[in-house]
Amino acid sequence: MDSPVTVALALSLVGGFSTSIGALFVIVNPAPNLKMLGLLQGFAAGLMLSISFFDLAHNALNSLGFLKGNLWFFAGVLFFGVIASFIPEPSLAPTSNTKSRKKNGDEESKDGMKKHRRQVLFSGIVTAVGISLHNFPEGMAVFLGSMKGLRVGLNLALAIALHNIPEGVAVALPVYFATESKWQAFKLASLSGFAEPLGVIIVAYLFPSSLNPEILEGLLGSVGGVMAFLTLHEMLPLAFDYAGQKQSVKAVFLGMAFVSASLYFLSICLPEDLSL
Repeated sequence: MDSPVTVALALSLVGGFSTSIGALFVIVNPAPNLKMLGLLQGFAAGLMLSISFFDLAHNALNSLGFLKGNLWFFAGVLFFGVIASFIPEPSLAPTSNTKSRKKNGDEESKDGMKKHRRQVLFSGIVTAVGISLHNFPEGMAVFLGSMKGLRVGLNLALAIALHNIPEGVAVALPVYFATESKWQAFKLASLSGFAEPLGVIIVAYLFPSSLNPEILEGLLGSVGGVMAFLTLHEMLPLAFDYAGQKQSVKAVFLGMAFVSASLYFLSICLPEDLSL
């Protein structure tokens, strides 16, 4: 393995493992309540909407023009809309703590909680998919930055690592709430971070050295469409249900502000001819 690729892979692992740090924040605390979950869902929705519109779709429109950029973006929306329609809602295995059941009313409330848990688990899985899709191009950016020099690659990897910690929280929290398993929450959040070194490996070895920048920008625009769809389809409705509309909207804008600051920091770290 070439030494620049090794450096880029090591740096991307720093960013990828930061999702595990976010998961640790969740699993060392007591089981979260529904309002906290809703606020976190709102914050994560703000993160993903900002990344989708202000970063990925924005770059596609600037690079490809209004028509082509929109076509790529809505191709992503359509693609993930079709995929989501075929994804069954996962069923949860019964918890080991279920003992003798009481009255009918008690069973109904348990059924209601199980339905909540299924919805939340589905949201956590979809969030992990979206964050993985975003981490993949971040891995590409770390590789390209590392080719410019170690200092650029290191600054970029550290900025992305800070950027990924709340994303790890956003994946682990709903999974922990739904499954009551610290290991499952930690595992899924960590796996979503592994897309980052995967991005390095693919751009270094599988793509030709002269990858068409127009196709790359188009693919990133499609990722923006995927993220926008899953945010509006899965995450915002849950945030509204559990934390109320007013509090959730505040959390959305807080997430958007966080990403704007994060992207500004990334733009300072990146050389002018690279964009994320």
